[in-house]
Amino acid sequence: MQTFLGFSEVEMSAITLSFKVALWCAVLVLPIAILVGWWLARKSFRGKSLIEGIINLPLVLPPVATGFILLLLLGTRGVIGQYLNEWFGIRIAFTYYAAVIASMIVSFPLAVRAIRLSIEMVDPGFEEAAKTLGANTFQAFVRVTLPLALPGIISGFVLSFARSLGEFGATIIFAGNISGETQTIPLALFNQIQVPGMESSAFRLLLVAIVFSFLAMSVSEFLVKKLHRRN
Repeated sequence: MQTFLGFSEVEMSAITLSFKVALWCAVLVLPIAILVGWWLARKSFRGKSLIEGIINLPLVLPPVATGFILLLLLGTRGVIGQYLNEWFGIRIAFTYYAAVIASMIVSFPLAVRAIRLSIEMVDPGFEEAAKTLGANTFQAFVRVTLPLALPGIISGFVLSFARSLGEFGATIIFAGNISGETQTIPLALFNQIQVPGMESSAFRLLLVAIVFSFLAMSVSEFLVKKLHRRN
């Protein structure tokens, strides 16, 4: 059955859900990535390489393995999830929230990397100058570092959003492939490919994924170039 612009109800559900998951993922990841990126860029401490390795682990770990780890931690019988379920009645695995969390985990290293590199390019002398004028560390960070590192912050947001749009492995293990609840574009595309005669549906979803990703990167490039021109 065709609905809006020739897309079926299942396809529209997957498209809408993907956009919501990606947006929430990027919004929730951004403040954490900014703090972690600043911490890694400005601080030196013992065990820093280990922390960096843990943060970047989802980049090299198979996404299915990442999803399995999340299931072991936050599943209804998981190390943390069982207590959330028993004490508060909170179930995370195989829900919409699981899809958001899975996307956050796999996209977090990309956001941190982009933001950290941008902050490292900001001369620490600017922050010190702000402190000599009466600003504390937090004020110097907000008023000096963040504006100068804004191109990297935008890139981190867009990378997180775009990575979430393409997330498959961790999501299918931790959130499942439930139509209307956790079935995003990659999962719906996976379903349609396996059904004979659904090639046209799979092709429409593929086009949507390409358009979403292209628009996200194009907007990011436009904003970054605009900021550079102002500076």
